Amino acid sequence: MASNDGMKASKAREYRDKHGVKITTSALARLMREECPLIYKNVEEARFYLRYIEGKAGDRYRKNVKNTKYFMEEPRSCNPYQLPHSDETNYEPFHLEAKRVLLLSDIHIPYHSIEALTATFDFAKKEKPDCILLNGDTLDFFGLSKFCKDPQKRKFHEELEAFKEFFEVLRREFPQSKVVFKTGNHCERYEHFLYSKAKELVGVEEFRLEEIIKARANGIEFISDKRIINYHGLNIIHGHEFSTGFFSPVNVARGLFLRAKTSAIQGHNHQTSEHTESDMNGKITTTWSTGCLCELHPLYAPINKWNWGFAIIDGASDGFEVRNKRIYKGRVL
Repeated sequence: MASNDGMKASKAREYRDKHGVKITTSALARLMREECPLIYKNVEEARFYLRYIEGKAGDRYRKNVKNTKYFMEEPRSCNPYQLPHSDETNYEPFHLEAKRVLLLSDIHIPYHSIEALTATFDFAKKEKPDCILLNGDTLDFFGLSKFCKDPQKRKFHEELEAFKEFFEVLRREFPQSKVVFKTGNHCERYEHFLYSKAKELVGVEEFRLEEIIKARANGIEFISDKRIINYHGLNIIHGHEFSTGFFSPVNVARGLFLRAKTSAIQGHNHQTSEHTESDMNGKITTTWSTGCLCELHPLYAPINKWNWGFAIIDGASDGFEVRNKRIYKGRVL
């Protein structure tokens, strides 16, 4: 841990002492970030140090914590019936902090569309986003898929090299923007490959996908485990989190509304769409799906309803604004 981590952990203990266990870790992390912006660079970092002092940041961190006063068992609530220890997952959203987000879904490197990405970057550079969210399936992981594969296609190490080059372009063209990498269903091909072909390597830190990505994209933030991203009340998912199939029978955004019942945006289906409904009290809920930035007619699905697209999302104190853009013949519509 870095030299200033002692101060960050100490501040986390101070806040836990002050607020006790009645406030959730996520709520306390948001308060810490709001009140100590010079100590914690974002909510996720504040949340990490709360979990660190509570012994919930993983075994490799837990064994280094000397002050175990704040250790908590999962779940935090009492266990009056002495039920056996549970391995229940603590599923919490990722709180994204930014003023303007450029959302890019389904790039499928190295099968990305240079034409679509060029149009996207030309438009986005004028918008000056302070965050670029790679919202799933940034890499294709073709070589690790379970499907019958063309041996002439690129190998896994070539995909990783192409991703590294892509990240360097982002850093060069958007130097003031942080980059966030969210996993999608194509990323799961890597874990499935490990589980079936190299299970002995599961758990080795160097072989975790997060470490592989960060080694090629210095400073990137990584979101895994199908976590929902919360941005000023907008729920952002890749789209495979609770989808029953790759294609929506009617309208992708409407299908998302029927599942989510709240304002949300997704990629995954490679189609730009929007759906809005209001309740009897006039509350409006809108859902969106974004287009892709990969080749539109791959050999495994040459006939489809795909289109290129991306989204610009602005955050405000009272909510958010989504501009869901299509790309047609190199033009952003």
